[in-house]
Amino acid sequence: MRNLDITTLRSFVAVAESGGVTRAAGFLHLTQSAVSMQLKRLEELLGLELFDRSGRSIALTASGEQLLIYARRMVALNDEVITRLTDQAYEGEITLGVPHDIVYPAIPQVLKQFHAAFPRVKVQLDSSFTLRLKSEFAKGACDIILTTETGLDPGGEELAVKPLCWVGAPSGSAWRQRPLKLAFGRQCTFRPRVVENLDEAGIPWDVVVETESDRTIEATVSADLAVHTMIEGTEPPHLDRIDHGGLLPDLPAHRINLYGASRGGGEVQEALVSMLRRAFKVPEPVQLRAVAKT
Repeated sequence: MRNLDITTLRSFVAVAESGGVTRAAGFLHLTQSAVSMQLKRLEELLGLELFDRSGRSIALTASGEQLLIYARRMVALNDEVITRLTDQAYEGEITLGVPHDIVYPAIPQVLKQFHAAFPRVKVQLDSSFTLRLKSEFAKGACDIILTTETGLDPGGEELAVKPLCWVGAPSGSAWRQRPLKLAFGRQCTFRPRVVENLDEAGIPWDVVVETESDRTIEATVSADLAVHTMIEGTEPPHLDRIDHGGLLPDLPAHRINLYGASRGGGEVQEALVSMLRRAFKVPEPVQLRAVAKT
């Protein structure tokens, strides 16, 4: 098994780009003989002639031109890895605020992806409700936050608009009971709109659980003692979306918004923002263009 050496490839790229061994040696802070020896070893390793030495100046052969494409990419990737793992510019901490209800499934994937790209940067995840996260962001305690809300404040960016859905215990019947038993967080931004829709539909309701703990809500709903509402697609596997056949009112859509992208946090923070955008933004529908028949 033959392995290419990054140092040798760097010399090869330098010679190809500078047009000669002398210039490349000065750029690399090596002697001409050292550079020439590296090029010779590279040709012997590959069993190919990489340079056309018949003229007064060095030119690449067809094989050399092909290798140059790969060599540039390999050297650049090597330098990126070294920089990301050792440069102090890629150290530090970012505080990311995310509402409880949209942590799964996207945020663990984002954190894993970000850690792979910036292993020396710590992401402090603050999972709470939207009102508190916006307050913390305003005070500077969070660098980036996501929110679930019906509107969008100045400086924010809408990532997606998704409907709320009713969730309950698998094969549960709590949703059929009247008054409808509800479980909500005390600071839940969904609650006012949900009860407003129930009132408009003439459905009596009763909040049987009001808590700060999402675990408490999930346990109550899993036991079929109440129902809850969540943004579509974020419901945990132990809860089911309720197929109520119109017996419960349809619920309004909510925005998933991002704040902090415009604060200019540098390359690292911009990378995290880009990952969050990709994780939450709903792709645009593909527009099919009609083709006229001839």
